Amino acid sequence: MITLVLGGSRSGKSAVAERLALAAEGPVLYLATGWSDPGDDDMDERIARHRAGRSPRFETIETGRDLVAALLDRPDQPALVDALGTWVAAHDDFEVPIDALVVSLLARSAPTVVTSDEVGLGVHPETRVGRRFRDALGIVNQRVAAVATTTYLVVAGRAIELGAAP
Repeated sequence: MITLVLGGSRSGKSAVAERLALAAEGPVLYLATGWSDPGDDDMDERIARHRAGRSPRFETIETGRDLVAALLDRPDQPALVDALGTWVAAHDDFEVPIDALVVSLLARSAPTVVTSDEVGLGVHPETRVGRRFRDALGIVNQRVAAVATTTYLVVAGRAIELGAAP
């Protein structure tokens, strides 16, 4: 079972995803794709806040670019992926192995909750790199949503279940 939780920045998507993931019994893998560049004190603080707020039932694995391998490492353990946006951003030119991601999600026997930023609701990016990131993440979101059992959109901490595409 794959659950995709989409939302904008500060929408509450991570909190919703954590509650969904913790509905599974036992320990849950927390596959964190974010990272901090040396000297980025703001990001260091954000990551520390995320870590401190997590349930002790989460086993955090900082995957960075290696999300696909991490998903395949323990396919029978429930997992939370936070988040696809930072995973896409970690790749040169935002070229990600989308097919491998989808295959790894489908290969899992345990429930998997995946978070991602919904980039299609914001303003049109002014820069070429911004447009390329938006396009790349939008495609990844569509591919994951196509194989997800359930997809939610989170706005102001409220989750709306999205129906299947016509």
